[in-house]
Amino acid sequence: MIINVLLMLLMPFVFIGIVNKTKAVWAGRKGAPVWQPFSTFFKLLRKSEVQSRSTGFIFSIAPSIAVAAIFCAGLFVPFGYYRAILSFQGDFILFAYLLALAKAVMVLSAMDTASSFEGMGASRELSFTVFLEPAMFLVVASLSYLGGLQSLSQLVAFHTISIYDEWSVIIAILTALALFIMLLVEGARVPFDDPNTHLELTMVHEVMVLDNSGINLAFIHYAAALKMLIYASLISYFLIPWGQSVLLVTTLYLGIVVGLAILTGLVECALARFRMNRNLEFVAVPLSVAILVLAALVAKHYGGI
Repeated sequence: MIINVLLMLLMPFVFIGIVNKTKAVWAGRKGAPVWQPFSTFFKLLRKSEVQSRSTGFIFSIAPSIAVAAIFCAGLFVPFGYYRAILSFQGDFILFAYLLALAKAVMVLSAMDTASSFEGMGASRELSFTVFLEPAMFLVVASLSYLGGLQSLSQLVAFHTISIYDEWSVIIAILTALALFIMLLVEGARVPFDDPNTHLELTMVHEVMVLDNSGINLAFIHYAAALKMLIYASLISYFLIPWGQSVLLVTTLYLGIVVGLAILTGLVECALARFRMNRNLEFVAVPLSVAILVLAALVAKHYGGI
């Protein structure tokens, strides 16, 4: 339990630091150290907050609610081993709605600024969610098809990859692909969004937090990084073979998470931002992949094709 909490507190910053370092190395630069996100976070905590006179109480409390909701969602995800801090039958429904709550309050916060610009970003953010939430529920429902209605950590443990079962490999790869695309979208990363851009026509997540500063901005950055780590953790457990020791599982987990951070950085280096109308087409890919996961699980259940 202590390891889970420590990883939830520290690994999100390391994950973002590795992404940024990968991008810098690819561009031929030395770049900031991996621990730079820690420094940025604590620097923001020390800064005073400036609020527009057009904002209300929702704007003030939304980042705190969002980071609390995402942290609570992380309690249902195993970090380091197959056991989560909290677990009960069907907890993945609460997990999904905690993530949805975090997004909902941030959308309300953007609209509370009375800025049509931030309202545009909120609209784009919600348009992505329309495709991602059905994909998430379909993936979980597909995994529950064979394992029954279990907790999230039990579902992950039940569907770990088995190199001796071709259907298990196919299911693990497809599920990891769907979750990785969700990681890029929910983390506001290239090719769907760019956390470093301030170009009006392409901003999505960044435009929603333009008015935030100080401790609230620190919470927003941490929440985004933690959300990416949650998806990376789910991906890693689908790719770790079943039956390994605690030490080996933890080592493989950390190795896969670091590999996913590097892969995220490479994707950002190799791909350009999609046009806004193409974003929605590509966001629908996880939903299509989730349908393939369901088809593969049905085929496995009936003994293959």
